[in-house]
Amino acid sequence: MRRFGLIGYPLSHSFSGNYFAQKFQQESIRDHVYELYPLSSIDELPELLFAHPDLAGLNVTIPYKEQVLPYLTEQTAAVEQIGACNCIAIREGRLIGYNTDVIGFSQTLHRHWQPHHDRALVLGTGGAAKAVVHVLKEKNIPFLTISRTTHSEGLTYEEIDADLIASHRLIINTTPLGMHPNIESKPALPYDAIGPQHYLYDLVYNPERTAFLREGEQRGAAVENGMDMLVIQAEASWEIWNDASFKNAAS
Repeated sequence: MRRFGLIGYPLSHSFSGNYFAQKFQQESIRDHVYELYPLSSIDELPELLFAHPDLAGLNVTIPYKEQVLPYLTEQTAAVEQIGACNCIAIREGRLIGYNTDVIGFSQTLHRHWQPHHDRALVLGTGGAAKAVVHVLKEKNIPFLTISRTTHSEGLTYEEIDADLIASHRLIINTTPLGMHPNIESKPALPYDAIGPQHYLYDLVYNPERTAFLREGEQRGAAVENGMDMLVIQAEASWEIWNDASFKNAAS
């Protein structure tokens, strides 16, 4: 039996459990199981690993993408640069950290991206936001990060005005605002400043159209949700867990 799973808390919103269950069934992959492991604290990870010595890989979600780093034996260069991990390969007791959020976001961002989407607002500062920021840096797109509290590298929501929205036509929500069941919650923005030149990307996938995306659609903006990003990062995790080229190196 090869065991895989997802750690985070809570996990009632999980996409990965159903995705891998369907994958194993559709592709006739036998003797594999993917389970959800809601950990109330990241300190419970060693106990989980001890209880399940057959674990071959883990996905990591909110709130542990950053907190899991001290538990890793090795990190890819991307994880070291980003400071967040959402995929762990477990080989001979070694925990090797990867970031497949970067792959998923990079491959889906371009769908509606146009040259005039040349400045971005990144809503949130957690592990997912760090992956988004990494991609924006790679693509040379200047950005500001937005948080509920004052921080050195960006602004608070109270500081966002219509002029800032007008000059930043790519807006990416990395927070859980709008996620089921709280589907009417949304980032506090001056939405009336959004127009057809904007591109709103929401990492939330459930519901398909969050309140944030609906505000953009109503004003003619291009929109993208997080579903395809999740599928891509899940398949990247599967490749990491199974590709022989990953067996002995965190590269």
